Amino acid sequence: MSVQDDLTAVQRCLDELSRSVGRLEKQLGTGGLEMRRVRTDANHLRESVALLRDAAQSPATQHKPELVTIPDTPYDDSLWIDTDDEGLGARDRRAP
Repeated sequence: MSVQDDLTAVQRCLDELSRSVGRLEKQLGTGGLEMRRVRTDANHLRESVALLRDAAQSPATQHKPELVTIPDTPYDDSLWIDTDDEGLGARDRRAP
């Protein structure tokens, strides 16, 4: 199966889940915390599958982050003037 076929199958299952949750709401009512939680979770699943479908349809538009090369040359010592060494304090004083 292709990704689109799998996503369509998942969408059908979510539609059936939504219908089942609707039937449960009619029988149990919508006021309980558990029922609201089930409805919210079903909606989150639907949103997540929609995001997956969008990502699967446009993989060419997704880009990898640009890598930044860090040189091996030492940094300029003037960058560290008036700084404290972590855990050691200032350079001209002794550590406690």
